[in-house]
Amino acid sequence: DKLKNLLKLLPEHDLPEDLKSKHCKRCVVIGSGGILYGSELGHLLNQFDIVIRLNDAPVQGYTDHVGNKTTIRMTYPEGAPLSEHEYPPASLFVAVLFKSVDFNWLQAMVKNETL
Repeated sequence: DKLKNLLKLLPEHDLPEDLKSKHCKRCVVIGSGGILYGSELGHLLNQFDIVIRLNDAPVQGYTDHVGNKTTIRMTYPEGAPLSEHEYPPASLFVAVLFKSVDFNWLQAMVKNETL
């Protein structure tokens, strides 16, 4: 019931049309472990059709190594990046909710409430 009520508050709970219609041929998932630091693979990573970044994997200041393209940012509330620069307007934010407190967090975000 809590989830159903929360979904009613959200403006949309489906993939945007441009992602639904995209035939995902080449995807890459980039974590936040730091293994790409020093790799200078940013240009190569930007060439993927869909770039999925996990948790607080930073982009700003590391674009030479991790690229600057973000199609989807997936995270649980505690792992969400704090910088607004890590959420490009054209990207999709996917909240991974699995605890009751996560649902409280999302409701507070949607309603602009203090948690």
